[in-house]
Amino acid sequence: MKKQLFQELNLNNAFLFSSALQEPDICQLILEIIFRKKFPKVNVHTEHTILFDRKLRSIRLDVYASTETEVKYDLEAQNRNHKNLPKRSRFYQAQMDVSSLKPGEDFNELRPGYVIFICTFDPFGKNRYQYTFEERCLEENFPLGDETKKIFLNTKGRNDSETPPLLVHFLKYMEESTETCALKAQDPAIEKLHGKIDALKRSRNLEERYMTLGEWIKDEAEDLAIEIANDMAKDMAQDMAKNIANDIAKDMAQDMAKNIAQDLIEQSTRQTVIKTTAEAVLDILELRYSITPEIHQKILSESDIHTLKIWHKLAVTSTSLEDFILKM
Repeated sequence: MKKQLFQELNLNNAFLFSSALQEPDICQLILEIIFRKKFPKVNVHTEHTILFDRKLRSIRLDVYASTETEVKYDLEAQNRNHKNLPKRSRFYQAQMDVSSLKPGEDFNELRPGYVIFICTFDPFGKNRYQYTFEERCLEENFPLGDETKKIFLNTKGRNDSETPPLLVHFLKYMEESTETCALKAQDPAIEKLHGKIDALKRSRNLEERYMTLGEWIKDEAEDLAIEIANDMAKDMAQDMAKNIANDIAKDMAQDMAKNIAQDLIEQSTRQTVIKTTAEAVLDILELRYSITPEIHQKILSESDIHTLKIWHKLAVTSTSLEDFILKM
């Protein structure tokens, strides 16, 4: 598949979404659109990782924001339906609460928290632009009062007459972040949002980061494809697998030879090999996620080259930092 140009990205793209909402004014504007009210100053942490114990699960939040009133918000763009959003929202809320309550504080000190998924699919199949959930008493139908809500927004909604026009325009803009879409909305908030997104798309620094990340992952994926094909040939001992491995090896032999030669020159000692591999693992992870000092130190301290090679493969194939940590 041809890589999409940075200027052609829509706001539902994970890279552009995180880059855009890293800007507090953009994050504040989107929160105001979703909640239909003015917001105070917003503090933002993008790709915020919450990790408590290496034996426990960790999560990566696309955008973790808080306001001056200490209300917590987790915003994520979802393009694939893995059919796990209800349980994911439960887990995210729990992790946010644990991280925000200091030792010795009363439970009443917990601030309101919102988990928000902006989906390019209908997560519940009811054709609504917005689904809002809160804890309620089933017998008497009153709220629990834990001050938490899960909000699922759907760009494919159809209940326009029941939904604020601004929210509808925003969700359309998520999938088509163009000037044409912004002008069609005829709404100052969407025009303001488009102006900020358009300015980001003109950023050479962001474009270079996007292209570098894409090329790096592409190169690593190609190397991984060769390794998998070779493993197939060895494990299955079938001519078909051998032919696949040989064909791939022929196509990429020249580039591989150059890379191997360069590595042999630069990595003249075993310690240099280990250090270079560890740094390669860190480079991939830091391009894709926000890693903790503990994970950074663990990778740099590893002295077994075989383990580092396994981690190198995991850094490329993992779907999240959580996935990498669980498999390392």
